[in-house]
Amino acid sequence: MVDLVLLQSVSYVAAAIGVCIAAIYYAFMVRINQRTMRITLTNNLIQRLLTDEFVTKFTELMYMDWEDYDDFERKYGSDNNPENYNKRTTIWGTLDSLGILLLKGLADKDVLYNSQMAFSSVFLWSKFQSVLEENRRRYTGKDGWIGLEHLAKEMLRTKRIRDPAYKVPEAYLRYTQTG
Repeated sequence: MVDLVLLQSVSYVAAAIGVCIAAIYYAFMVRINQRTMRITLTNNLIQRLLTDEFVTKFTELMYMDWEDYDDFERKYGSDNNPENYNKRTTIWGTLDSLGILLLKGLADKDVLYNSQMAFSSVFLWSKFQSVLEENRRRYTGKDGWIGLEHLAKEMLRTKRIRDPAYKVPEAYLRYTQTG
């Protein structure tokens, strides 16, 4: 005959195993839902970048030229060229916000990388790095534009993992002939 104490012990163990399995399943589902939400959020943000207006503003910024920070301010600063300041702040701010989300784990790096528009942060950071660093020194402090910098560095790091020979073109968007 089966001992009642043994049956009671087996039922307690079975219940405990059931609770453990339920907890593992719940944790697994939470992780899946979080990833799905990150991908959805990232795709929604990318859609905001894939507009004619954004690409036009980005292209205009990439064709800017200056000698040093003072020359940059004379040509493109908010005092002398509010229209360019507006474009620049829109592009820099959008990519900075996207980088902050990536930094906080709220955006999916692979989805961003594959969008190509987030990869444009690599060109933007490369071209404007000295200006943005001087902007930090004069106006925004050490944490200014950290999202943009993070986004650009992560996109470039991913690119170099996938294509180790990749170099950011010095001409950026300008056409260059190869021999």
